[in-house]
Amino acid sequence: MIKEQRPRIPTCTYRLQFNRWFTFSQAREIVPYLQALGVSDVYASPYFQASPDSLHGYDITDHNKLNAAIGSRADYDSWIAQLHAHSMGQVLDFVPNHVGIADSRNEWWMDVLENGRGSRYAPYFDIDWQPRKFDLRDKVLLPILSDQYGRVLERGELQVRFEEGTFYLLYGDRRLPIAPGTYRYILEIALQNLADQKNEDFYAELQSILTALEYLPKRTETDPERIAERIREKEIIKRRLERRCAEAPQVQQAIEKALAQINGKADDPRSFDALDELLNAQSYRLAFWRVAAEEINYRRFFDVNDLAAIRVELPKVFDAVHRLTLDLVSAGAVTGLRIDHPDGLYLPGEYFEKLQQRCVKALGAVAAGVSPASSPNAADTAATTDGRAIYMLAEKILTGSETLRKDWPVHGTTGYDFANQVMQLLVDSSAETAITKTFHRFIGHSIPFGHLLYAKKLQVMKLALANDVDVLGNMLDRLSEQNRWYRDFTLEALSRAVRETIACFPVYRTYVTPGPCDRNIDFQSVRPAGLKPANRRQRRTSPLGAQAEGLCSDSVSHEDRQIIERAIAAAKRRNPVMDESIFNYLRDVLLFCFPPNLNAAERAAHTHFV
Repeated sequence: MIKEQRPRIPTCTYRLQFNRWFTFSQAREIVPYLQALGVSDVYASPYFQASPDSLHGYDITDHNKLNAAIGSRADYDSWIAQLHAHSMGQVLDFVPNHVGIADSRNEWWMDVLENGRGSRYAPYFDIDWQPRKFDLRDKVLLPILSDQYGRVLERGELQVRFEEGTFYLLYGDRRLPIAPGTYRYILEIALQNLADQKNEDFYAELQSILTALEYLPKRTETDPERIAERIREKEIIKRRLERRCAEAPQVQQAIEKALAQINGKADDPRSFDALDELLNAQSYRLAFWRVAAEEINYRRFFDVNDLAAIRVELPKVFDAVHRLTLDLVSAGAVTGLRIDHPDGLYLPGEYFEKLQQRCVKALGAVAAGVSPASSPNAADTAATTDGRAIYMLAEKILTGSETLRKDWPVHGTTGYDFANQVMQLLVDSSAETAITKTFHRFIGHSIPFGHLLYAKKLQVMKLALANDVDVLGNMLDRLSEQNRWYRDFTLEALSRAVRETIACFPVYRTYVTPGPCDRNIDFQSVRPAGLKPANRRQRRTSPLGAQAEGLCSDSVSHEDRQIIERAIAAAKRRNPVMDESIFNYLRDVLLFCFPPNLNAAERAAHTHFV
């Protein structure tokens, strides 16, 4: 283990891109060479379990397992030992925002697809279980098909299989679970195939299994006790079915015959009716991949359908995602962290603080000579006065004059802004005018960059993120309907205000943080601490003027307030025919300026929107 003052600050890093073509063993071999180059720390790409063919590693399916395609734990430890022998550290590229869902080894996602809202992991993801489209209620849209659903179905590309007591759907190389409660669609046909053997014990056993399926808690159950019952009973049913097939080959044969019937024949469209009925009963809705932009109902990494965002702000999700990483920090294997896409997180600042605190405990436990797991409250000897126990970088794109937030306990960004500055050494800026004139001649007109940027943002929202923006419009519409002052704002007007404001945003996002009173709300009797009356300008420009005076949170920073005000003002200028009170309403919501008559639940809904 490297013995030095913490945190260890790299002087020169070298990126290692791990995948099946570059493994831990190969990385071990080049350590002496990297040291000779003057490299102080390797900068490792994500190397946790991901899709077997992943070349980048950002599609992690399990944060607590190493990617077997890259090497074993022994291979990893050997590489780390070589780094330590050469006094080198490791900065790990860590991905807290999302997980890869194309691989069936993602146990969380597979459990959600099998059990819907009744999955113990359903809260781990941002899934809208009650979207506007009725047919998507209590379902997850899966836009994975290469063509329209009906065509894929009737070409026989969707096939149900049976192994070890479990039914699953096979589409190409993708394996999707079949909800246990819907096994009856198959087993009832299998029972009919055994009609001439009703006196056999296995026939009665199959009937008993069907009865058990009828009493299985529904996939829409959210009560913890019922969820626990479903988890227990569905696995018992699977084991009973597997055992019965092993003991009575007739049952296995009857199931295979039923599957042959259900899976249909490519030259007979009606033969797929039973399979269609089975698939419609699942917790997911299969769809053509082009449908995603307008109907996706789970939060993604931008518009990448195979990367589903996770709610790392929940303590149980945070703990589950960081378990192995903190062990590696404790062991000295990881000496720095590069946090991928923190802007996708609910509250990035709080995330960084929490992660640094956990690193303090991990490193402090080592310094105290005990295991972090056995002594979570070990002396935090690794703590520093500024809260940065470990070298940590944020993958953050800074725009224009934007600066990194000073209250984040990180050491800087990954250097995109610096890279832009260095690139200026390779660019002859004196040629800008000539290149611009050539471009204008080519397109036949000139257009200010600001107008082009605004137009392309709207285009992206229309073509790639339509449903994501529609969800925000719908949420804002529901908020306005709760109050007689704002209910005349139409859904279309509010949705347009959201789109226009996003298009006019000068930076990627703000970091407004609800005050303590906005997280644990009790506003029934007194004005809570952390809120102040709306100021004169806010009263003057709020939708209903002075009579609508409410309370504004002082937790919004001056920087965030300026960004929001600037975006709203720009949106108003670009949309002079729209009633500006709609934009003022959106601004007040974004700044936590609440009407005085909101109850606790309504205030919580406003906070959730932001």
